Amino acid sequence: MNSDSLTLRNRIAREAASLLYFGDENEFKQAKQKAAETFKCKFLPTNLEVAIEFDRIAEENEGPEREKRLIKMRKEALKIMNLVKAYNPILIGSVWRGTIHRESDIDIRVYHDDPKEALKALERSDYKIVRTELVTVTEKGQKKTSFHVYLESFTKKRIEIIVRNSEELNRKEKCDIYGDEITGLNLKQLERILEENPAKRFLPV
Repeated sequence: MNSDSLTLRNRIAREAASLLYFGDENEFKQAKQKAAETFKCKFLPTNLEVAIEFDRIAEENEGPEREKRLIKMRKEALKIMNLVKAYNPILIGSVWRGTIHRESDIDIRVYHDDPKEALKALERSDYKIVRTELVTVTEKGQKKTSFHVYLESFTKKRIEIIVRNSEELNRKEKCDIYGDEITGLNLKQLERILEENPAKRFLPV
């Protein structure tokens, strides 16, 4: 690919990232297609290329406060994970990655065969339960169901708890955006990160 094409590819990735960041699009695929149409081009950047540009846009728009907010969100995540520590909580998403933006929420997976048990632990907390839902997705021809609990903290932070079957605890999963394995942080790992390097980022090398 020549330098002109590379520059155009970067511009398309930047445009797609901008559409996502400012809320004009919600999905990577649609954002990339719309950006390509804007530049009258048929090739699309990868999700990783768009994610890199998205991260740059977030940093440009949010500045030093972004890192401070990340640390606060990780501390909030630790508090929630302690509430459900019996269910092997794992911090995932942008708060795990360290790539939050102004609209990011806290995403935590827990593992239990009875979602109502995990829900009871959250109902006894000070967090406001906004809603719950059962979500079914198809992966490689197989249907997988998870129970989602949406919370809100006193500081209006949005939290999503995803309850999966216990048999899925050690199942490896590839990230559609970064292309690496979604490992996340368990309770002890998050505690250590907050002590040693609270703003550490977890991105592919």
